[in-house]
Parts: sequence; structure tokens; C-alpha cells
Amino acid sequence: METEYLLKHSEELSKKYFGKCIAVVKDEMVAIGVDRMDAYKEAKKKHPGEKIAIFYVPTKDETVPLL
Repeated sequence: METEYLLKHSEELSKKYFGKCIAVVKDEMVAIGVDRMDAYKEAKKKHPGEKIAIFYVPTKDETVPLL
């Protein structure tokens, strides 16, 4: 479910949150952080007991274009 959110919103996320980590619970982004732990801690405060998925949104320099 969390990866589906990432795929569905990848274009928007890559424009707004490049270089950041995002936390996703079910099908909702619940926190943004400068690193994985920052995003996780913020998400844990809002959603204790829930499964939290953390994703890093790469910068343009870090992405590899598909050939």
C-alpha cells in the first residue's frame, strides 16, 4: 500500500520534496524530514502503533534516466 502511494505520487513528490525523506502510513504521507530518523520520529508521534514506511526522494542529480 505504501509503495503504491509512492508510485502514484512520484512526480509530485520529486518536485516538492527532493533530497528529503517522507513517511507514509497506509496511503497517506504523514511526515517529512531531512533524514530517515527525523521523518520516522515525526510520523511516530502522529501515528503510534502504525506501520510507517520511510522513503528518500532523490535529487535530480541522484536520479538515473531510463534508456
